[in-house]
Amino acid sequence: MKHFLYITSLLLLLGMSSCTEDFEEINTNPNDPVSVQPSLLLRQVIYDYGEQMSYEGFVAGDLLSQHRTALDFNLFDRHALKSPQLGGNPWPIFYTNLRDNEIILQQAQTNVTFAVYEGPALILKAYMAAGLTDLFGDVPYSEAFNGIDGTVTPAYDTQEAIYTGADGILANLDAGIAAIEAYEDVIPLEGDILYGGDLQAWVRFANSLKIKHLLRISDRVDVSADLQALVNEDNFITSNSDNAVFNFSNTEPNSFRLAQLRVGDFNNFVLSETMETILVDLEDTRLNTFFRPASNTDEFKGLINGIDATSTAAVLGDLSLAGTAFREDTSVLDANFMTAWETSLALAEAAQRGLITADAQALYENGVTLAFEYWQTPLPADYLTGNAAFNNADSSPLEQILTQKWIANIINGYEGWIEYRRTGFPAFMDVQASLNDGLIPVRMPYPSEEEALNADNYQTAFDATDGNSLNVRVWWDVD
Repeated sequence: MKHFLYITSLLLLLGMSSCTEDFEEINTNPNDPVSVQPSLLLRQVIYDYGEQMSYEGFVAGDLLSQHRTALDFNLFDRHALKSPQLGGNPWPIFYTNLRDNEIILQQAQTNVTFAVYEGPALILKAYMAAGLTDLFGDVPYSEAFNGIDGTVTPAYDTQEAIYTGADGILANLDAGIAAIEAYEDVIPLEGDILYGGDLQAWVRFANSLKIKHLLRISDRVDVSADLQALVNEDNFITSNSDNAVFNFSNTEPNSFRLAQLRVGDFNNFVLSETMETILVDLEDTRLNTFFRPASNTDEFKGLINGIDATSTAAVLGDLSLAGTAFREDTSVLDANFMTAWETSLALAEAAQRGLITADAQALYENGVTLAFEYWQTPLPADYLTGNAAFNNADSSPLEQILTQKWIANIINGYEGWIEYRRTGFPAFMDVQASLNDGLIPVRMPYPSEEEALNADNYQTAFDATDGNSLNVRVWWDVD
């Protein structure tokens, strides 16, 4: 009996030991993994950011940049930016995707099998961080993307540090290029819906981003030598086949989101009077691409931004809705990260301002040609010799360059508004019923959840922006 009890106890102990050794494996759900392959995350980050910011670009960015006007639910169009309605809250888009991108970066830097992802992850971090700080100014950055391993109440970094610091935008673009050039393994980059794993295309993308963001801070920092070095190297995006974009499909779930929403939401957004005036003056045939004639008149007609819908009666049939590319045939539409036309027009500006030695007019005309090609619109033979001519008597070359960049940036996030804030071009009209004392906002306000979830750090940023004001300029925006 004693032997029987001993043997039974021993078997129980062995069983318990075995259960303890296998505890983690037994209690792990194979259908709910705790880590995700970087290829899946890369695809998710690129698609989610591109899709969401394209939607934001249509329903919010285009209102701030005066490409479109909202008929109803238009507090945002009247510049009550703390009251987002159909759009206007990009903060969580940035932080969700920057967090997921940080996971890719950590995997790439700690596991040699995933080393190929380091360069693209650094470039995407720079790209999204720039979009974030260009909208809001000082934001949580150095402590913000580590998830469960980091602080849940991150401090706000200054925009200057985010741009020029050791882990900042420009440094990460350089580090991303260096990581790609140092990569010698044969493991491919998977999940890359921008370039299909072409690492050299990512280098050209990064160099175009460097041109863009050096120019953006050029009123604060002497960037001439860096820009000239990029021109001399000549390894940036130069053709539309090199663009950092992915195509929407013409069917759900990968069609442009406005094609999936109810018709009432789509019909809320019409051609703005600012956009109409500029395109008509230039005799710009992209008007037919971006918008459609009013159903009642068969003519293109825009509306002033920021109407008071309670006192202004706008008849939808008298106004121009968005073109078919934004709803009926979104397969011709891209989620746009960086393009050849934007790069060429940025270099044209740099040349015109004397920051680089190059032919500003040639770069301008190349940029315009590429922009028409990008928007699949034939360039009229006389377009660049008419009102859109580089040396037009009524506009300075700099205004021509920046107006063309603004036109082509339709639905590209908030870029048209950002460039207007930086340069003052093109001239915007006053909104009809402003809720911001008639002022064009120069930054996005921090969202209310920051005040609730990150109170102490938010208070510091609140004080630095005169009470989270829309009218306090970001660091690079020199008056």
